[in-house]
Amino acid sequence: MPDIHIRKTGRAGHITLDRPDALNALSYQMCLDIDAALVGWAQDPDVALVVFDAVGDKAFCAGGDIAEMYATGMAGDFDYGRTFWADEYRMNARLFEFPRPVVSFLQGYTMGGGVGVGCHGSHRIVCESSKIAMPECGIGLVPDVGGSLILARAPGRIGEYLGTTATRMGPADAIHAGFADYFIPLAQWEDLKARLLETGDVSLIDGAAQDPGPSELAEQQADIDYHFGGETLRDIVNSLTFSETPFTEAALKALSKPSPLAMSAAIEIIHRVRGPDRIRYALEQEYRYTWRSAEQGEFLEGIRAAIIDKDRSPNWHHKSIADVSLSAVTQMLLPIRNSPLKWEDIT
Repeated sequence: MPDIHIRKTGRAGHITLDRPDALNALSYQMCLDIDAALVGWAQDPDVALVVFDAVGDKAFCAGGDIAEMYATGMAGDFDYGRTFWADEYRMNARLFEFPRPVVSFLQGYTMGGGVGVGCHGSHRIVCESSKIAMPECGIGLVPDVGGSLILARAPGRIGEYLGTTATRMGPADAIHAGFADYFIPLAQWEDLKARLLETGDVSLIDGAAQDPGPSELAEQQADIDYHFGGETLRDIVNSLTFSETPFTEAALKALSKPSPLAMSAAIEIIHRVRGPDRIRYALEQEYRYTWRSAEQGEFLEGIRAAIIDKDRSPNWHHKSIADVSLSAVTQMLLPIRNSPLKWEDIT
């Protein structure tokens, strides 16, 4: 059985992720297949919109399939991972810039690489089960696949908060933070999809949308903006440390687990991206880190602890946030002179 189904149905290009047993994790071949479909549909007059959905109740896409990256990296081959990321990021950019409406149905978990497929469209739909997050710092990476741009655009300092704490957002929070646009109960999805595919009319989504209810992130906005507004991760931790509240205690606990280097770099990337506010710039900043992450960073150790041995006790290079110097962050985010991302064939 294929891991992905790509076809034209009615007025739409229709892409369905079909690896439910793997929470629809995105493989390298799936990235290439999605990219090729977008190239073909961009100038196709029969395609009025693109619809992304996925098989299963548990996840739209819980992330990238990183098993091969780990295996090749442990063998000293860093080119596979770098090629995967480069081609995935180019697909993310093509999706973000696609000239027609892109509709995504995001049930269950949408995390990491799933955000790169599901959260760059024009009409992002969540339901009761939706849980969206950027947990990359927990495996020694930074929020990537263009996620740094969504984080940079989030209200106030919510981007810094989500990118470091890996907080999972329900439907109301995802809409507040800019990762989703519409709440539509899951029971209505199949009928809505059928009508979208038949007509190509995205105005149907507005008619089906409902109030997602209150957002916890919105209620925490003042605390998040106050404590996560520092220039560096160390500034943020200092602010949290000197204020003992349920919010600060929970935030400090969340920040005690991921890679200090990755979290520090994530803050820097979000700050950089907030100015230019461009998807390609965001992906270029992310790629500087991910390109180095296996050879010079902590990606392999993060995967070992979370996925391979599952001991949840990574041996990070920096034992605490205070140990991460500005030069260490700068080193991970220097331009890649010999292997930059290339955009020549993305118009």
